[in-house]
Amino acid sequence: MTQSTSTTTGSTTTSTALSQSASPSVLQTSQGNTTIADGVVQKIAGLAAREVSGVYALGGGAARAFGALRERIPGASQTAGQGVSVEVGEKQAAVDLDIVTEYGAPIAEIARSVRRNVVNAVEGMTGLQVTEVNIAVNDIHLPTDDEGQQQEPARVQ
Repeated sequence: MTQSTSTTTGSTTTSTALSQSASPSVLQTSQGNTTIADGVVQKIAGLAAREVSGVYALGGGAARAFGALRERIPGASQTAGQGVSVEVGEKQAAVDLDIVTEYGAPIAEIARSVRRNVVNAVEGMTGLQVTEVNIAVNDIHLPTDDEGQQQEPARVQ
């Protein structure tokens, strides 16, 4: 299919988009290349997703259960990349998120906010173009879920 340049808005936009995608990345310069590890993008995306109001947690049931066990170990903490998988190329990245939302929160709005926050954070911090952010809502956190988790009495005072 041949692209022709014309004065109409649609063709100009298409030509501009093609020229932008063909431009060199800020990560590849004449002075050298910068590569971003998958784990870096994974952490950035995970932290950005958690910042959005209405997101209770990231990860599926098994990942959250493992995270809960890890939190009981002194000195251990939940990983920032839990519930996040990424594919990172030379210039682009794709992100998949598994999230749990708060009950009553509008899921479509949360997904839109998470997507925007993740794209802004990853592109701003890494220079990679985010091609997609896929969000899977795996569960809804109910207020009654917290009532079942009684704190154990302190063993030492």
